[in-house]
Amino acid sequence: MTSILQLTRKSGCILGLEVNLQTSKAPRQSEIRMAPKRRAGTSAKAGGKKIKEEPEAKPKDKFTSTKEALKAAGPQVKSTRNPDSFCDLSGSVVHEDYDCMLNQTNIGHNNNKFYVIQVLEVGGKHYCWTRWGRVGESGQNNLAGPTNADAAIKNFEKKFKDKTKNNWSDRENFVSHSGKYTLIEVDGDQDAEVKVDTVDSGYVKKSEQHVRPCTLDENTQRLIKFIFNNDMFKEAMTNMDLDIKKMPLGKLSKQQIAKGFEALEEIEAAIKNGQQNKLEDLTSKFFTIIPHNFGRNRPPVIYDYPILQKKKEMLLVLADIEIAQSLKAESEKAKEEMVDTVSHPIDQNFQSLKCKLTLVDKKSKEYKIIEKYLKATEQQGLTLTDVWEVDRDTEAEHFKENDALENRKLLWHGTNVAVVAAILKSGLRIMPHSGGRVGRGIYFASENSKSAGYVRPSNKIGIMFLNEVALGKEHTITTDDPSLRKPPAGCDSVVARGQQEPDPSKDVFIELDGKKVAVPQGNVIKQPQYERSSFSNSEYLIYKESQCRIRYLLELKFPY
Repeated sequence: MTSILQLTRKSGCILGLEVNLQTSKAPRQSEIRMAPKRRAGTSAKAGGKKIKEEPEAKPKDKFTSTKEALKAAGPQVKSTRNPDSFCDLSGSVVHEDYDCMLNQTNIGHNNNKFYVIQVLEVGGKHYCWTRWGRVGESGQNNLAGPTNADAAIKNFEKKFKDKTKNNWSDRENFVSHSGKYTLIEVDGDQDAEVKVDTVDSGYVKKSEQHVRPCTLDENTQRLIKFIFNNDMFKEAMTNMDLDIKKMPLGKLSKQQIAKGFEALEEIEAAIKNGQQNKLEDLTSKFFTIIPHNFGRNRPPVIYDYPILQKKKEMLLVLADIEIAQSLKAESEKAKEEMVDTVSHPIDQNFQSLKCKLTLVDKKSKEYKIIEKYLKATEQQGLTLTDVWEVDRDTEAEHFKENDALENRKLLWHGTNVAVVAAILKSGLRIMPHSGGRVGRGIYFASENSKSAGYVRPSNKIGIMFLNEVALGKEHTITTDDPSLRKPPAGCDSVVARGQQEPDPSKDVFIELDGKKVAVPQGNVIKQPQYERSSFSNSEYLIYKESQCRIRYLLELKFPY
C-alpha cells in the first residue's frame, strides 16, 4: 500500500518491532508503521460512541521523527458508517458524515468520559442521537426527533460546538480546549457493508464470486490466520487498557497515534525539567487523545520514565496493529471488485506481506540446530511448534550492503504477537526518539530466555524471530549507556556483556548465502570476567537497519 508509512520502531530482543523504547526496567517495544487514514467525519464506535476523523497528508519517503511519519497521510475517501450499537432505531443509517466520537479525561476530577453524536435517518425521517458516560460503560442516551434533515443537522452541530468549542464545518482543523471534549480520529468503518455490482429491477445485488482454494500448506495457513486474527488484536489492545470501542480495529488513525506521541513528548519534557505540577494535566491530555478504559478507577498519572516508556511502546504496538489492519483492508479490496474469481482470503493476507515463508522440515539438520539453540537457552518451558524460513522482499538486497562484515551470529528477537504481521511487512527498524539501556538501536539476544521475556502471547501462542546479524567489530560495554546512537569509531556493533552467556565453545557454524554464521548450541554458563556487569544477559546492538536480516520465524507454545 503506497500510503503505508514506515515509521521505524525498535525494540529490545523482545517486543519485536524495532524501536527500543526502554529504560533499565521497562520492556522495549519495536518498530512502527502506519497506513493511510481517512478523512474527518468517518466514525468509529467507542465505549458506545462513534467518531470522526480528519484528512491526512501525503506520505513522504523519509521522516525525522515518529510524529512526522505518523502525520503524513493522503486524502481520504468517505465510507458508510454504522449507527451507534446502543441505538435501537430499527433500519436507521448515519446521515452523510454526521457522526463523531468525543473523549475527555481529567484525572483531578476522576473524569474519563465519552460523548457520541450522530444524525440518523430512516424512512425519510431524521434524528439526532447522543450517548454519553464513563469510558467502558454504556452510559445514558437520547434520541431527538423525528425532524427534517436540516433540523437534525443543526442539533448535531450545536451539540458538537457546545462539547468541543469547535465548529463541525472546521473539524479538519480541530483544536482541543481545556475542559472540553476532544475529537477522536479513526480511519473509517470497516464493518460497513460495501455494496457492489449490478442493478437489477431496482435492487442492488452483490455479485457472487468464486473463491479459489488456498495455496498455502496447512501450517502456514494457521500462522497467517493467527497473525491477522482480530480477536488477537483486540486482546493485545485490551491488555494495554486501551478502549477498543473508541479505537476500533480497521479504524485506527495514524494521526491520532501521532498526537499521542506528541502528548508523551510534553510529559517527557515536564519530567526532565522537574515540572511535577504539570504531569496530571498532561497525562489527562494523553488519555483524552488515546482513550483508555480504567473502569471506575482514577486514571494513573504518568510521572516517571519507566511508565512513559511503556506508553511509548503501547503506541508502537498500536501503530503496528494499524499496519496489519491496513494490509487486511487492502487484501479485501478484491471482494469489492467486479470479478468472478478471487484468491482465498488467507492467500490475500499472505500476499500483502510481500514476504516468502517456507516451512522448515522437522527432520532437517536446520530444524535440529534451531531446536537445540532454543532448548539450551530457554527457561520458561516453551514448546516449539513450527519454524519458517523468512525471505522478506528487498531485505536481502539491503543486507548485501554489509557483505564486507564478518562475525555473523544468529540471534533472538521477541515481540508482541500483535506486531508480527507489521514486522514481516516492514522489517525491524529504528524508531526516531527511541532509546534504551544501550541507546537507540536494534536489540538482539543470544539467550532465548532474554528475548522470550518480551513476547506477548495470545492463547499461549507466541512468535519469535531468529536473525542473522552482521556484528563486525564489536565494542564491549558492561554498564548502561542510553546515549549511544552508533558504535564508537572503528566498530560496527555494541555488545552489552552479560554475567552469563551460552557456552561459546559449543557454537556451530552454518552457511547462509555463502557466509559463515555462528549459532549457539551450548548451555548458558557464567562469565567470570563480566560478573560485575550491570547486564544479566548479553544484549547485541546494531545501529544500522541493514545489518540484520530476519532468517527464521518460530511459533512457540508458552506455559502462560
